[in-house]
Amino acid sequence: MTTTKQWANPLRDERDKRLPRIAGPCGLVIFGVTGDLSRKKLMPAIYDLSNRGLLPPGFSLVGFARRDWADQDFGQIVYEAVKQHARTPFREAVWDRLAEGFRFVPGTFDDDASFDTLATTIADLDRERGTSGNHAFYLSIPPSAFPVVTKQLARAGLATPAGPDEWRRVVIEKPFGHDLSSAVALNKVVNKVFPEESVFRIDHYLGKETVQNLLALRFANQLFEPIWNSHYVDHVQITMAEDIGLGGRAGYYDGIGAARDVIQNHLLQLLALTAMEEPVSFNPNALRTEKIKVLEATKPVGPFAETTARGQYLGGWQGGQKVLGLLQEEGFAKTSTTETFAAITLEVNTRRWAGVPFYLRTGKRLGRRVTEIAVVFKRAPHLPFDETSTEELGQNALVVRVQPDEGMTMRFGSKVPGNAMEVRDVSMDFSYGHAFTESSPEAYERLILDVLLGEPSLFPVNQEVELSWEILEPVLKYWKTAGKPEGYAAGTWGPESADKMMSRTGRHWRRP
Repeated sequence: MTTTKQWANPLRDERDKRLPRIAGPCGLVIFGVTGDLSRKKLMPAIYDLSNRGLLPPGFSLVGFARRDWADQDFGQIVYEAVKQHARTPFREAVWDRLAEGFRFVPGTFDDDASFDTLATTIADLDRERGTSGNHAFYLSIPPSAFPVVTKQLARAGLATPAGPDEWRRVVIEKPFGHDLSSAVALNKVVNKVFPEESVFRIDHYLGKETVQNLLALRFANQLFEPIWNSHYVDHVQITMAEDIGLGGRAGYYDGIGAARDVIQNHLLQLLALTAMEEPVSFNPNALRTEKIKVLEATKPVGPFAETTARGQYLGGWQGGQKVLGLLQEEGFAKTSTTETFAAITLEVNTRRWAGVPFYLRTGKRLGRRVTEIAVVFKRAPHLPFDETSTEELGQNALVVRVQPDEGMTMRFGSKVPGNAMEVRDVSMDFSYGHAFTESSPEAYERLILDVLLGEPSLFPVNQEVELSWEILEPVLKYWKTAGKPEGYAAGTWGPESADKMMSRTGRHWRRP
């Protein structure tokens, strides 16, 4: 007797991870809707999600700001942002359907009546658009405004779902505090109103396709895992470099600096993903457990006078243009000690990584815009070769390019054609743009959709934020008493102290 095996149709199988998940009935409220982030990233991402068919037909978008706008005025602002910044082609039918759900509530954060109007607006949307009581509140506002806004949401009954099948979530943008104590206080303020499982802290770097691919690279391939440890890895460099200055951003950046702005969040999260052990699954709790283990084991290496560097860009020429130094930028005091370049040395005290230094650096007005993770391997003994055969050979490296040219590069030695045995570095390159016909979604598309789906894997929790501050705080305290940052010329790769920091151990920074 024979039986016919029933094959599951992947188009009908809900477990098939290749299928995009579509958000259920819901809406999004944006506080700080007039800011650059909203205009350049959030509004275009919402349109792109709708254009890709990933938002429900009744999706609603509510803007809250101190403007005397009607709904149609707000719609025009969104329209202009989408036309200028959207990733996907503009389609009138998609726009018309999306715009039906736009609402605007004028008001200030301390005005009870404005939040009462917001509550009425949301109730109307539940009834008219079928959003089913499911709403996320995006706080694209300074952290100093979090207490009053969360308190108002609680007072107006907006933070707590009315029934077991409804949800309310809050989205927070960095900075997650100014230091450890302020981060702890901030977490308490938010968690007093929203439980931790309803809090989504945005780190847009974790939404980038290449960062996601780091997990696939490590755990879907047998090729790399056996050498991903201190037996073979000499050191790891994690870089986020920008070629722009800080004109117009003094209000946010002065007093914050590069370390707080980038290292505490973006780069330490990249370190955790690079150094973590294989999770038992890719569910949020399993991923967080492994990242937290790494952060708990990570410590800054001293003495900080030799193992850290900070700098401040000077005026000069970059890309054929004359540019100002930080102290000449509008809004910065002539005596500002805010660093625009920061580099630190860390150690991860686990069995896998003992003895492997992790070098993190970030800066403005550097040689080019690039974010990358470079795993640099130890040198081979070269026993069969004459010294002259390998004198032009560097160290093997695996480089994960996070932006702008997303992909990976492997650097290794190869024989130069000819009669002599001469070995030089060559590169094997993988680029997303060349390998796949699908274009990568913008990071905010992925993250906003995950908020609406209640998928928390890519969002750091309280403990991760506080551990990151614990790692960075000793360095910040040292810098506070260490005098002014060292100047560096625009268009270079940072201050001389950064090169000395590496050369003291016989290493050097990559020049991407």
